[in-house]
Amino acid sequence: MQRTYTFIVLTFIIMMSVNAQELSKQDLPYYQIPEAPDSFTAGTVAARTIDALGFRYYWATEGLQPKDLEYKPNKEGRSTGETVDHIYGLSKMILKTTSLKIDEDKNQKLTFKEKRKKTLENFKKASDILKNATDLKEHELVFNEEFKLPFWNAINGPIADAIWHSGQIVVMRRSSGNPMTKGVNVLMGTKK
Repeated sequence: MQRTYTFIVLTFIIMMSVNAQELSKQDLPYYQIPEAPDSFTAGTVAARTIDALGFRYYWATEGLQPKDLEYKPNKEGRSTGETVDHIYGLSKMILKTTSLKIDEDKNQKLTFKEKRKKTLENFKKASDILKNATDLKEHELVFNEEFKLPFWNAINGPIADAIWHSGQIVVMRRSSGNPMTKGVNVLMGTKK
């Protein structure tokens, strides 16, 4: 009787732990790529590009440890943590392109988890806005009143750059002894 009770309690604890892990995965966007839109428009294609970026960034940064964040391939290069900071800045630039508004946090000192969460949320907000965009001419890359660039520059600038740097994180974490989780399928946008 006692063994049966112990087994049931342990099984319950394991199930609750798995459920808690599943809930925490749902707290952040891009555990999986969202459903594809029904139609191809300039806005939905741009949004899907950002969704692909979000998915790659999610898995590139999932489970990073302090030693990974400190890893630096050489004296001249950025550390993984500095690369995360750079992608966070790019995510704010991408969001500003779509909404012209971002949460200013210049003086806040964010933890890695907070930066990761905000980065993923910025990608998701930008994607959601672009899915409904009728004309990408409205979404300029604005630096100030005198210096604005068309959305084309957002694609080859901060969006492509963030994809590039997400790949660098994957390589650097492998070098620091913490390779990316197995089972991530970037073609399908899923995790087994």
